[in-house]
Amino acid sequence: MDHRAEISDFLRTRRARITPDQAGIIGGGRRRVAGLRREELAMLAGMSSDYYAKMERGHLAGVSEDVLDALARALQLDDAETEHLLDLARADTPVPVRRRAPKPADDAVRPSLQRFLDTVTGTPTIVQNRRSDVVATNSLGRALLSPLLDDPVNQANNARFTFLNPAARNFYVDWEQGATSLVASMRSHAGKHPHDRDLTDLIGELVTRSDDFRRRWAAHDVRFHRSGTKRLHHPAVGDLEFTFEAMQLPDSPGWTMYGYTTVPGSPTDERVRLLGSLAATAAPTTEATP
Repeated sequence: MDHRAEISDFLRTRRARITPDQAGIIGGGRRRVAGLRREELAMLAGMSSDYYAKMERGHLAGVSEDVLDALARALQLDDAETEHLLDLARADTPVPVRRRAPKPADDAVRPSLQRFLDTVTGTPTIVQNRRSDVVATNSLGRALLSPLLDDPVNQANNARFTFLNPAARNFYVDWEQGATSLVASMRSHAGKHPHDRDLTDLIGELVTRSDDFRRRWAAHDVRFHRSGTKRLHHPAVGDLEFTFEAMQLPDSPGWTMYGYTTVPGSPTDERVRLLGSLAATAAPTTEATP
């Protein structure tokens, strides 16, 4: 990806969404577009028009955090967008040699992590990397995501499944919302890790193969994916509704563990129990041979 273009497009799209009324600007004359002019945003951020114009051309190297914070306030960025702006600036600034970047995690699952997942028996639990590959699950998580994991084409990758497999629109009840959130999360990761070749290759693949992905990617939206509600339609047990919680795994940079909980006694709770029974029945057993 062109990092200068990433910076430019992000700032331009954030500026374009703010109306003069939202920014507290009275008057301003007739405009061709609804968003703020560059000079108006520069005034709100307390900087010269020329300085902001340079930033919007994709140059954030050397810009202080105080200036970036002022710009974030003027653009009315939320926490995820502010962090993304800071990530873009860091990626545009040479990193001192003394600072060592975290070692990226490979796809090998530590035995201790898998043992922990296996002890979680009542809650579907999965681990994904920042490319949205499902790298580990417990038994119930494997059963829950069987439509994704049993598809050999998407290679256990949720982004490919979501945008390239028509079955995803039936599996994910709120497909539109989920697809938008997934792309926003991927853009956050791309801003933080612009040199992750596997991630950029995946983004390039999806931009080429999916109009739905390409349209969302062009919006430059970013979002944290830390908690929320997930509704699924599972082929074996029907409709399910979960509340999920996300937990970072510091010893595996880029990996996130998601736990999907249910309300006790709810229809989903009963169906998850049924799903667990079906998974246990279908699991291969090892018997001593004579």
